[in-house]
Amino acid sequence: MNFTRRDFHRLAAIAAVSQFLPAVGAQTADRRIGWCIIALGRISMDHFMPAVKMSQKGKIVALVSGHRDKAEKQAAIYGVPASAIYDYESMDAIRDNKEIDAVYVALPNSMHAEYAIRSAKAGKHVLCEKPMASSVADSRAMIEACKAANKKLMIAYRCQYEPTNLKAIELIRSGALGQVQAIESANGFNIRAGEWRLNRKLAGGGPLMDVGIYSLNACRYLTGEEPHDIKANSSVIDHDGRFKEVEENVGWTMKFPSGIVASCNTTYGANMEGMYRVHGSKGVLQLMPAFGYQGLHLTAEIKGSPDLDEPSPERDPVQFAREADYFADCIWENKTPKSDGEEGLRDMELMSEIYKSAGLPGL
Repeated sequence: MNFTRRDFHRLAAIAAVSQFLPAVGAQTADRRIGWCIIALGRISMDHFMPAVKMSQKGKIVALVSGHRDKAEKQAAIYGVPASAIYDYESMDAIRDNKEIDAVYVALPNSMHAEYAIRSAKAGKHVLCEKPMASSVADSRAMIEACKAANKKLMIAYRCQYEPTNLKAIELIRSGALGQVQAIESANGFNIRAGEWRLNRKLAGGGPLMDVGIYSLNACRYLTGEEPHDIKANSSVIDHDGRFKEVEENVGWTMKFPSGIVASCNTTYGANMEGMYRVHGSKGVLQLMPAFGYQGLHLTAEIKGSPDLDEPSPERDPVQFAREADYFADCIWENKTPKSDGEEGLRDMELMSEIYKSAGLPGL
């Protein structure tokens, strides 16, 4: 039987999704961790919650929202009882809900710390969206609260669990590219006026905190090293009222202990497809898109090897399902997540250095 390239990718796509669909008898209801979703916004309702529904190891059992009507609509979709809908004031009562094992914190950045800490004190494990918080001090407080409560803390760096990014790491670490010399990365978009991300009190900063963090974290996981010698610049070009509180553009360079130099850019003023390009002595590797929920595409030209051209067949919300199931395994097996609080804290510290180098307030 002859298979075309299209047949291969179609079958690969089916296989990628099917691994997150429960096999008959493979998972019983009592083995699924119970999730409480804190904040019903785009990332939770459009991505994470559908992912939990298709995952093998979780179920949504509670909601926290300041909008009761919205919460009731979502509760009807996911079979959450009315008694398990909480507002932000009554959220501490989740400690009495034995169905809840973990929370997913999807609030604006400056609210991550408060609700992660309250959740840990209520006896729940915490999966928190990135960036970890809006300050280094808050990030450290989150770590301490989860340690004191003996609860897991994971930061939602889904790219660290995504197969195409993992393939890029494997190629680099195996020496296939030879000695890596330089990395280029970029990520940004043209933000609409009125977004909460333009409010410094809520966001903590501009595009660096939101999408530039992908480039920062990627440079770290690709090299396996921690950067130093950071130099940065920022600017506001569009004086249209959007950037009264946060920067529009940030560009920075970093040097790693091995000598690798990285150059990164992020913006809220233009559509900048998330990508990275890694230059080695034997060739070049590129992932573009690199950070999206689907459509990732890995290419490489390596001396002495066939050119690599591997588009990912996965579709949203598979990345979120993988992330959720990984955290479930960490809870059941009592292991520390790869992207734990210390990982989130390191990015917060580095972003603070970037801001200071650019002449902006640190975090």
